[in-house]
Amino acid sequence: MVVKFKDCCALKPSHPTWQGCLTLSEWDQVGVITHVPTIYFYKPDHNFVTSSDTIANTLKDSLSRALVPFYPLAGRLHWIGGGRLELDCNAVGVRFIEAESSSKLDDFGDFSPSPEYHYLIPTVDYTLPIHELPILLVQLTTFKCGGVSLGLAISHAVVDGQSALHFISEWARLARGEPIEVVPFLDRKVFQALNLPAGSATLGLDHSEFNHPPLLLGQADNIEERKKKTTVAMLSLTKDQVEKLKRMANEGTKFNNSDTKRAYTRYESVAGHIWRCASKARDHKNEQPTAMGVCVDSRSRMQPPLPQGYFGNATFDVIATSLAGDLVTKPLGYASSRIREAIEKVTNDYVLSAIDNLRNQPDLTRFQDLHALGSDQGPFYGNPNLGVVSWLTLPLYGLDFGWGKEIYMGPGTHGFDGDSLILPSPDGNGSAIVALCLQVAHMDAFKKHFYEDII
Repeated sequence: MVVKFKDCCALKPSHPTWQGCLTLSEWDQVGVITHVPTIYFYKPDHNFVTSSDTIANTLKDSLSRALVPFYPLAGRLHWIGGGRLELDCNAVGVRFIEAESSSKLDDFGDFSPSPEYHYLIPTVDYTLPIHELPILLVQLTTFKCGGVSLGLAISHAVVDGQSALHFISEWARLARGEPIEVVPFLDRKVFQALNLPAGSATLGLDHSEFNHPPLLLGQADNIEERKKKTTVAMLSLTKDQVEKLKRMANEGTKFNNSDTKRAYTRYESVAGHIWRCASKARDHKNEQPTAMGVCVDSRSRMQPPLPQGYFGNATFDVIATSLAGDLVTKPLGYASSRIREAIEKVTNDYVLSAIDNLRNQPDLTRFQDLHALGSDQGPFYGNPNLGVVSWLTLPLYGLDFGWGKEIYMGPGTHGFDGDSLILPSPDGNGSAIVALCLQVAHMDAFKKHFYEDII
């Protein structure tokens, strides 16, 4: 695919905004701190597009206006020592790229992520100092057939998925000529203000999520595993298959009025299935320790809950652990139970304790996932581990900037072994999509188990 870049500019807020340094919470500075890519494809009504510049001008004008209430996105990050960051709200702006392609939307088939996405989503040059990198990069690509794609890359050190989608949906509302629905709550001090009571027993809570995940047996590090070639697959599960996995996970488990247990959820069932299939595909020994990273939104788990529209990172990564032999020989409900146990750790006290733990760390570098930068430092959730992030409850679809809803939305390219997402189907019928990256050597075996093990 040939893509010609026409223009690149810095878009600033349309009106003056507050300037100064915004203190980031501990949550903003651990885990993934690089940019997260997403992409939307549109087939605008030709009656709407009165000129080739209409869409670009609409997007740029509304984005500049959206950056007024969401002004942190127009700033820049700075290292301040000890692996810590602060956000300079200096209104330098976001990067907006215009491009055109000789391809047609039909050339993308089912829109599964492919190497061609690299040309449609802005590239972030991590060799530059972090204070030179935009927080948000946008690329509008026009295709020969009149269709367009909107590729976004947004810094995970500034927002999590919930906040990113909040911003994108409000940007679209402005583009449609509507007012903002939920004003962002920008004061990260709601986390800074959360303190453990003196002498609280929660100080003694175990925070295994801060430890590096297991290595392959017999290996002293994961450097070789990081180097292995990976591939991405988009695997669909019908509503019936999702329901079968839930029945498999809950089989033999009794739930009644006197029992506090809840049936395993769609996420716990599907994620458990992914974990088991990965261990089988990787041909792990029975005694191989394996960990699965689980991302939990703490907004409603805090006491009191975080304010509506909290704009930042409020997701909390916890770790489910098992021996591979237990995963593959025991029923699916065992894997789901390990995931449930990890999720249920995330209480108000547990989050406060984790924040306290991070505040007392002299350096946060070892808690930051920098493998997107080609580093061999930071956590690595490739073989024998994986991360399964749920997008099941996020408002992913129906993003209308004035020329209709997208015909496809999905994650951008991700090439890191063990990364996976569970997305709801766009038609909302209960089916699901698993976006998964594994080493090339293991993908075929994974696909085989993924479908054949649903009985």
